[in-house]
Amino acid sequence: MAEQFDEVDFALAAYRTDGEWVVAELTHDHLEDVDVLASALRRFPGDAGTLGLVAIDEDFFVLVRVSGGSTRVLLSDVTAAEEWELAASVLEHLHLPDPEDDDEPEPAGEVGLLADLGVSAATMAELIDDEELYPDELLSEVARRLGFGELFDDVVGLTSA
Repeated sequence: MAEQFDEVDFALAAYRTDGEWVVAELTHDHLEDVDVLASALRRFPGDAGTLGLVAIDEDFFVLVRVSGGSTRVLLSDVTAAEEWELAASVLEHLHLPDPEDDDEPEPAGEVGLLADLGVSAATMAELIDDEELYPDELLSEVARRLGFGELFDDVVGLTSA
């Protein structure tokens, strides 16, 4: 697993407190699996829960939203579970089977997990389907729509458009 950490593009927690977004970096220790990541996210004082945004190897992302005891997840590409332990743990969390060799890349989990914050399931699906977007760019767009795009871009080293 240690070698997989070298491929993590970023791992962030994002939450609102008193109406203001805060973005904090997560350590690799938090990326063991969905349960460990969710536990780490619960330590942040988000008004509407906390988001975990993880991009790996410029290939896929994992989005986790915790609120109270609830953990909701979205994996951008089920085929990532063939090679990546964090992606495999998402499928396990969702009680989904491992992907087959001939499976096409598709999301797994709750595409609408940010709908109440302003990113509808249709918008998220459209962003995921855009083959031109790398995970960091896609998550930057999500962050922009949620209201913390500039903060997100500063933390991950993207320049705002």
